[in-house]
Amino acid sequence: MAKPSTHPPRLDAPRALELAEGDTDSLQSHDGRDGERYSGADLSERDLAGATFSECEFLDLTAHETDFRASEFVDARFDRLNAPIFRAPRSRFRDVTIENSRLGSAEFYEASWQSVHFRNCKLGYINLRGANLRDVLFTNCQIEELDLGGAKALRVAFVDTVIITLDVTRSQLEHVDLRGADMRALSGLEGLRGATVNSYQVTELAPIFARQFGIRVEE
Repeated sequence: MAKPSTHPPRLDAPRALELAEGDTDSLQSHDGRDGERYSGADLSERDLAGATFSECEFLDLTAHETDFRASEFVDARFDRLNAPIFRAPRSRFRDVTIENSRLGSAEFYEASWQSVHFRNCKLGYINLRGANLRDVLFTNCQIEELDLGGAKALRVAFVDTVIITLDVTRSQLEHVDLRGADMRALSGLEGLRGATVNSYQVTELAPIFARQFGIRVEE
């Protein structure tokens, strides 16, 4: 039997960690924190640019307009993260799980993600323009607009996920599995090269294909 030609994301299993309770009041930009848990914190409008969090957990975190620009999260877990506006451009996420969370407008442009799992999340506009994505999985998520314009994506998949609008303009995709995504609108059709869809999705996307190539469909 032939092996599947589309490779799934390779996600590292989360590790059980013994964490100390972290002091959110003492957090500041360019900080370095290891092995801490932050529970029920409100970091809204705080400047945490350039901070590094390793082996940390964030529970019931509010981060509206918190500045995580160029911050780094390694072996981290977010549960019930809430942020109408989330700012983390040029940030780095490695071995990160984000679950049961709500993000309105999220700035992740030019970010670097490796082994990242979004699960049971409601996401608004997710700006990943120019980002580098490697081994990323979205499970049971609702995404209003996913902007991958100019992004590089390797082994990215969607399971039971709704994407209202997907933009892949000038994207570079490899082993990107869209078969588990319910897509309603698509921009940048040429950027789909390297993605996998099923036959039903091809039928649903046929009007977009026709418009892209100037094909007139008449009965």
